[in-house]
Amino acid sequence: MSGSSLRAVGWARSLPLDSGVKEARDWARGHLDSLGWTEHAPETADAVLLTVSELVTNAHVHAHSSAHLVLTWDSRCLHVTVHDTSDELPAPRRPGSEGLGGRGLLIVDALADDWQARPCPHGKVVHACFRPSASATET
Repeated sequence: MSGSSLRAVGWARSLPLDSGVKEARDWARGHLDSLGWTEHAPETADAVLLTVSELVTNAHVHAHSSAHLVLTWDSRCLHVTVHDTSDELPAPRRPGSEGLGGRGLLIVDALADDWQARPCPHGKVVHACFRPSASATET
């Protein structure tokens, strides 16, 4: 092991199909508050909350699955990960001008520093990474 140590903080929450996306957002906001992001990095906190909304909605609506939401902060990146039971990987699509859907992954792509979807046992995970400004992490 190198001389440095990695300190990570993480939280996990299972959101059944009958739970609302607001519940996921409120839960995530509490953890962003504990990191000081809502005060010191409000734009990044808003981006995280919108991404949580989109990914949990996708799990419920498109995968017809409970969403397992995990937030992990490793002092460089806040990892937002949602697992659902569908093995179909999401892909951004061009939304129609009349449609109400089809914009979620485009929003995640615009907000996150990086994102990916990959298969895993019993479904898939969609993961997004957010890096706040250096001044936000110094507090």
